[in-house]
Amino acid sequence: MAKPFRIQDIDDTQAPLLDHLIELRTRLMRALFAFGVAFAICFYFADQIFGFLVRPLTAAFPPGEGKLIYTKLYEAFFVEVKVAIFAAFFVSFPIIANQIWAFVAPGLYAKEKKAFLPFLIATPVLFTMGAALAYYVVMPTAFHFFLGFEGQKGGLKLEALPGTGDYLALVMQFILAFGISFLLPVLLMLLNRAGIITRAQTIGARRYAIVGIFIVAAVATPPDVISQLLLAVPLLMLFEGTLILMWFTERGDAREKAREDAAQSAAAE
Repeated sequence: MAKPFRIQDIDDTQAPLLDHLIELRTRLMRALFAFGVAFAICFYFADQIFGFLVRPLTAAFPPGEGKLIYTKLYEAFFVEVKVAIFAAFFVSFPIIANQIWAFVAPGLYAKEKKAFLPFLIATPVLFTMGAALAYYVVMPTAFHFFLGFEGQKGGLKLEALPGTGDYLALVMQFILAFGISFLLPVLLMLLNRAGIITRAQTIGARRYAIVGIFIVAAVATPPDVISQLLLAVPLLMLFEGTLILMWFTERGDAREKAREDAAQSAAAE
């Protein structure tokens, strides 16, 4: 005989959903609060932060000759707002990531938590490596290249007068392009651990991956060959390094599966 339907059944199914929504709201509020506090602090120090971002351009100019301009009265203010937002995201990211992990972790098995945690740690590390490469190597090299076009053209002086808004957009493009691109190993390893791709399939698609890397480098960086190569070459190295890491993980998984099969066989006997 079929079990009679009760209103209580609906209430029982709604309760866990409401609990999850309440917890999600709490996590989002904490993340937004952390971002708001970080934004207020970063906005107070926006001049110093922007001064740090300007250093590669200052070093590219001859001593005492460089300048930044703004052509709209409100441009300098909004540049400081953008700088504060940009910096606040990086400052508050550990707290935001912690809130995401605290919301997702209860729904994972212990084995899944152990497998996912390295990716959570590797993400900010790889992003920071990419951003550091952009700031300390790529940007100074690119700015020296761009400023090399200054001089006399047809009897007129050709002078670089970068605007504050344009410069900040270029710096953010460099940092985000290199930081996000350096997450390639995380993406490939997640796909590998999820069983979507294998090392053999990745090796078979190497030629397409190389073409894709150069396309990403061409799109993500300014239109100069130097910046594109300085992004493409590290990405190729990261791709090859990920293949080595896949070899170790797949080999470890095979050994673990062999031990489990042996244990099951012994238990069956």
